[in-house]
Amino acid sequence: MKKIFKLIFIGILVFLVGWTFYFLYTKSKPEKIVYEMVTPKKESIKKSTVITGKISPRDEILIKPQISGIVSDVYKEAGQKVSTGEVIAKVKVIPDVGSLNSAESRMRTAEIDLTQASQEFERQKRLYDKGIITKEEYERAETAHKTATENYETSRDALQIIKEGISERTAQYSSTLIRSTISGLVLDVPVKAGNSVIQSNTFNDGTTIATVANMNDMIFIGNVDETEVGRIKEGMVMTLTIGALQDVKLDAVLEYISPKGVESTGGANQFEIKAAAKMQEDVFIRAGYSANGEIILASVDSVLSVPENTIEIKNDSTFVYIVKSESPEQVFEKHFVETGLSDGVNIEIKSGLTVADKIRGSIVTGKK
Repeated sequence: MKKIFKLIFIGILVFLVGWTFYFLYTKSKPEKIVYEMVTPKKESIKKSTVITGKISPRDEILIKPQISGIVSDVYKEAGQKVSTGEVIAKVKVIPDVGSLNSAESRMRTAEIDLTQASQEFERQKRLYDKGIITKEEYERAETAHKTATENYETSRDALQIIKEGISERTAQYSSTLIRSTISGLVLDVPVKAGNSVIQSNTFNDGTTIATVANMNDMIFIGNVDETEVGRIKEGMVMTLTIGALQDVKLDAVLEYISPKGVESTGGANQFEIKAAAKMQEDVFIRAGYSANGEIILASVDSVLSVPENTIEIKNDSTFVYIVKSESPEQVFEKHFVETGLSDGVNIEIKSGLTVADKIRGSIVTGKK
């Protein structure tokens, strides 16, 4: 019985040793590498650069009041369209006590002068009608009466303007009614009824009542790296892809490249560019949409090309490996080619290959 177990044990031991040697042998065998076969083909190649940025109106107009006071009414809100001269809000004037007192005093004085001039004019008119005084004396009294009347109306208007910011004779030029200076879309109304506002002056920009922009005149604003700014120039056509509207592509024309760069957080210099976007009538573009602008730097049509990873570069020469045999073993021959434009994926072959050739591509798999 012991002899049987001993034989079994020896048999298992021999099997394990044999299997170990076999495993090590198979592992030590060189791996057979199989490459993908690539055929050159005709296609168009474009080299482009992509610039990130945003879509903005060319001009955003800040509407500011011409007087200081409190907003009594707001007639427009963000998203509404306005025309030139259309009222956006109304400001109620808070009069200065000193100015109010002076204006009231001037009006009372003008009223007294008017009363006296009216009485004098009436007396002179009766005397002139009776032929007692000359026409010259009558005209002097009439002129004095007209002057007193004008002074009274002017002082009354001045008092009304101080109190209300508007007078009856200048209602059409009222500065209490805040009007849009352009036709466009209201982008923002940062004030509400009850807010205090101040007019623009030497020491202050003034309170913004609303921001209005022409949404039919939009531009793309982006930043291009210093390594690529030398390849672009004004007048180039670019294609805009908007992040919020993936299916919409807009054409744009590059119209401005900043002459001065600004250092970015990464240390590279960035140059601002602006491109005029060609708007589509059926697409509404909101101010501030993020977008990518693609500029075609160079392109070739219907040229022979291969994947760029099939190219080997040594010194100033470029090579590919042409397939000489596929069975039973893959055999390749190093072959010189002349390359042209590359888009980062495919590269143009100017000479050295034909569409009938096959070249070595990427590794497909490895076999024992």
